[in-house]
Amino acid sequence: MKSVHTERYRKLLSALIEARKAAGLTQTEVAIRLQKPQSYMSKVESGERRIDVVEFLDICEVSGISPIDLLTGLGAR
Repeated sequence: MKSVHTERYRKLLSALIEARKAAGLTQTEVAIRLQKPQSYMSKVESGERRIDVVEFLDICEVSGISPIDLLTGLGAR
């Protein structure tokens, strides 16, 4: 099974979505900051598109999210 379908990955996506919304940003606003189409963020957040660690860091940066805080909040396995 690919990791994109694991509970841990779904928790990561949920945390990213929550953090984006808490920052008062829409998918479109984040996509614009990343210089990507809105559909990129839609696919990322729905799990249709898997992100790598660099993309994760970029999303956190443009969203004003601390990647360390976000990952720490996910807890251990």
